[in-house]
Amino acid sequence: MSTTTLLVLGAFLASAVEMVEALTIVLGVGVVRGWRSPLIGVAAAAVVLLALIAAIGPALGSIPIDTLRLVVGALLLVFGLQWLRKAILRSSGYKPSHDEEEAFRQERARAAAAGAEQRAGLDWYSFTVAFKGVLLEGLEVVFIVIAFGAAEGRLWPAVVGALAAVVLVIVAGVLARGPLERVPENTIKFTVGLLLTSFGCFWAAEGAGVEWPGDELSLLGVIAFFAVVSRALVLALRRQRLATVEAGASA
Repeated sequence: MSTTTLLVLGAFLASAVEMVEALTIVLGVGVVRGWRSPLIGVAAAAVVLLALIAAIGPALGSIPIDTLRLVVGALLLVFGLQWLRKAILRSSGYKPSHDEEEAFRQERARAAAAGAEQRAGLDWYSFTVAFKGVLLEGLEVVFIVIAFGAAEGRLWPAVVGALAAVVLVIVAGVLARGPLERVPENTIKFTVGLLLTSFGCFWAAEGAGVEWPGDELSLLGVIAFFAVVSRALVLALRRQRLATVEAGASA
């Protein structure tokens, strides 16, 4: 599997997770308060996010590639470890899995309880909630897309992966007419965490002057290493949690 394929896959999966959460927010206000204002909020957020990619992405091309890979790699490593940590805690039972159906119910309840305020012909609550939800979830996607594209000098493969995820989530949401609670979100987040952490380690080391044996093939070894370590941590934490529960029950 080439670096470009992994790059597209990482951008696709990360975008899919974030857009599923953004979809839940938009659906929560839309089904209660109508669709016009939240959809305008979604469009406004999309324009801001695309403008960020268009403005920042090409500008990074002027930075020396080794410096760029070192900085981007370090940031991706920190970002990926955060995703990986949460996924490990969820898989081991120390942290509850994200429940899209519950998030949808909470969003609907907040939308129903919010007062009516009109600005510029829009339901301001619906507009701002949809705008902020898509913008905040989308900023993580923008960071990943720009980081992947900048480090490899190929922005468009990452953009294509992200756009494909956005289209897929929108179509799935329209067909399901509700939140996508059946999406294996923790599994996807685990995979994204592995990819971000591995790419970050690989590029940061390259930027620092490390020459990987086999060049891009070494990336597969890095991914395998983090996968094995993560799985070992899940099993160890799961045993620890069960031992704690059993000790508490017998006390």
